[in-house]
Amino acid sequence: MISVIIPTYNRSKSVAKAVESVLAQTYIDFELIVIDDGSEDDTINQLKTFDDNRLQVSRLKHSGVSAARNEGVKQCKGDIITFLDSDDLWLKNKLQRQIQFHREHPDILISQTQEIWIRNGQRVNPKFKHIKPQGYIFSESLHLCTITPSSVLMTKELFQEFGGFDENLSACEDYDLWLKIAAKYQVGLIDDYLVTKYGGHEDQLSQSFIAMDRFRIYSLGKLLLSQNISAIQQQLVIEVLSQKTNILLNGAKKRNENTAPLEQFFGRVLKQNLSEEDFILQAKPLLLSDQYFAQ
Repeated sequence: MISVIIPTYNRSKSVAKAVESVLAQTYIDFELIVIDDGSEDDTINQLKTFDDNRLQVSRLKHSGVSAARNEGVKQCKGDIITFLDSDDLWLKNKLQRQIQFHREHPDILISQTQEIWIRNGQRVNPKFKHIKPQGYIFSESLHLCTITPSSVLMTKELFQEFGGFDENLSACEDYDLWLKIAAKYQVGLIDDYLVTKYGGHEDQLSQSFIAMDRFRIYSLGKLLLSQNISAIQQQLVIEVLSQKTNILLNGAKKRNENTAPLEQFFGRVLKQNLSEEDFILQAKPLLLSDQYFAQ
């Protein structure tokens, strides 16, 4: 059985369509867990309209998408897990096609599919940098997120091996997890368009935060100090981390901010003169706090 997890927050207008796209799958052996992350709109009433014993709904105090997805995995019964964002849709053969791929490639523990992009109601083509890689994709995954949560299918064991999504992250939580996985495992790609992704709306996470790269810097710093990557991978991380920190510092200087604390912090990280635990503690006020980056 496959466990499908949909996290949602104040998306009553789209979550019902997301649920419908799962219940319409040609592969029928699944459970669907919707985690309502403390919605204050009509989400729960929308979900009550469904009469399907494969669907279960849980409510959380608002804690963010990472906590919602992690809670879904805790509740699920399947050995295989998938995620669908509540503003995206699946084509009806998505699960069937992906399960077929993993039966043919039992050594691959995680895969994704191609996707259709809709921005502000119009279909758009991904840029070259967004072309999905496959296999051992660690180096390609350092600059930006190369895996889409709504297209992923993976073993629950693999998810648990890396501790799930980092609940400290308000954004780029998917980049964080996929990067750790890609450092060790290959990622499969089903070259079919099986997901429709919608963007451009106001509540999209990528449009909600200033300086998104600060979240990726946090992930790269953790990974560098974790001692869980090879020497070659460490060097690749240092190169990308240096580029991203320089861009972040230049942006802060243009806003006339005091960059001395950040410069000192980044210097220690790049010299690996911090434990992973100390890095996380210091990164919270410096990188993860919106107050420091307020315009």
